[in-house]
Amino acid sequence: MQNLTLPTAIDKIDPRQWETFQPYFEALQQTEITAENRRRWLENWSNLLALVSESLNWMYIQKTIDTTNAEAEQAFLDYIENVAPQVRIADQALKERLLSLDLSDMPDMTLVLRDLRAEVALFRAENVPLITKLSKLENEYDKLTGVLSTDWDGEEKNLNQLNALLKDKDRATRKRAWESIMALWQSRRDELNRLYADMLELRRQLAENADLPDYRAYAFQLHGRFDYTPEDCFTFHEAIETAVVPAARRIYEKKRQRLGLDRLRPWDVDVDAADAPPLTPYRGQDELIQGSLNILNQVDPALGRHFATMAEENLLDLDTRQGKALGGYCTTLHVRKRPFIFMNGVGIHDDVQTLLHEAGHAFHSFESANLPLIWQTNAPMEFCEVASMSMELMAAPYLTTDYGGFYSASEAARARIEHLEGIITFLPYMAVVDAFQHWVYTHPTEAIDSAACDEAWDDLWQRFMPGVDWSGFEELRTSGWHRKLHIFTVPFYYIEYGMAQVGALQVWQNAIRDEKTAVDAYCRALALGGTCTLPELFSTAGAEFRFDTTLLTELVALIEQTVSDLEERQ
Repeated sequence: MQNLTLPTAIDKIDPRQWETFQPYFEALQQTEITAENRRRWLENWSNLLALVSESLNWMYIQKTIDTTNAEAEQAFLDYIENVAPQVRIADQALKERLLSLDLSDMPDMTLVLRDLRAEVALFRAENVPLITKLSKLENEYDKLTGVLSTDWDGEEKNLNQLNALLKDKDRATRKRAWESIMALWQSRRDELNRLYADMLELRRQLAENADLPDYRAYAFQLHGRFDYTPEDCFTFHEAIETAVVPAARRIYEKKRQRLGLDRLRPWDVDVDAADAPPLTPYRGQDELIQGSLNILNQVDPALGRHFATMAEENLLDLDTRQGKALGGYCTTLHVRKRPFIFMNGVGIHDDVQTLLHEAGHAFHSFESANLPLIWQTNAPMEFCEVASMSMELMAAPYLTTDYGGFYSASEAARARIEHLEGIITFLPYMAVVDAFQHWVYTHPTEAIDSAACDEAWDDLWQRFMPGVDWSGFEELRTSGWHRKLHIFTVPFYYIEYGMAQVGALQVWQNAIRDEKTAVDAYCRALALGGTCTLPELFSTAGAEFRFDTTLLTELVALIEQTVSDLEERQ
């Protein structure tokens, strides 16, 4: 069997038309598969999926870097409408052909076949148009939130720019910025409630059509969660409540005292309590890239070279702009074997953290790019986030200008304290987001009512997020689920961040003892892609795949001791 001759330049094809890809899927479907040509057939299929994936990801990049670009949005929607449904149907047929074969003599396909069996079992033709509708609704969320902005002293500021003002030393400025942010979200409250209700109904239908009890079961199978269960998530929540929530409360109380406040309010949470100006590490994308490159070269020159390649090939879009979609991400362009990083930098330390985080994802893409089949590069999401969060922690010692970074020794200590304390305060928030979605998708009738969602969210908030006084703003607290895009656009994708953070803290713990050995283990684990189970990937990276109170207590103690040591350097 000959290799399929596929286009290699995305700009030379029209990915909005099914006819662009149809002949290649048909050729694979019509090819007789023998013991001699199985590997070549798999490689051809893999290469075709790489082309489809890169086409979609490139269109997604174009529409998120400018949500006001009607042409880019239409191209993405054309793909969703005209191509994605046909790809799902054609790909399903190929999966069924593959699974009918005896592949016991191909051990490198064991986990791929496990995943494909789960996908095939989940597929229903009647769900294809429902998934298309969901994609359109998810695009609506991006549009609704991407254009939110307000006048600030004669200058238009978007949500990312307003969020930066929450770090302002002037409390009145922080409160004004916070109230502006809340007003913008409240202005879309009714639209977001309707949008979410529509999403929930479609997701309920997906699960019902797939003969599953609820969308949670559907999502666990969709995400390939073979190594843990919903009950394990609840165990993790309880460990966080026991070991982490008290530490978060200590952080909030320390901040309240240092700020000299009688009550810590929502607009006080993000400000640096140190008696020094806010950290302003860089001005503009070029400075952010150069400083980050210097830091990454200190962690590992080979990883630094990966990052330099992205800069040289214009695979970084880091500054915020009006009309740019919210958030940040790293996606892979599989044909080019290159990652792309998108974020909304405004010149604050969070931007440095975000870029180091996304760089970890990019390194995962680079290190696993030479695995022979596209399915083998798809690591479990829980470990993908270990790649990113470990990089944040391992890069932290090199933030100073001594290494070409951004800060003096004192400023770097402040930045690291902010990061480490942010890990502790994040884990309870992660538990809120994850537990909320468990409630939503196992209570489909109640969750259609936005007031019930508000109540469920607030109950979880009170359980996991003590220490900040929301008096007078309870209505805004209860609608906090509106402000988490994962809840709308990538449901059940959040526990991964918590699990990965536990893994990353263990990688960091190893790096404190022996940096080179820890970095080498990290890179070996990234290179495995999705060819090992989650416990095996964690183990290769030097971590345990467990989320109990004992381990979390140990890691919280490590963070608190490190913060204490860093405070002495300020």
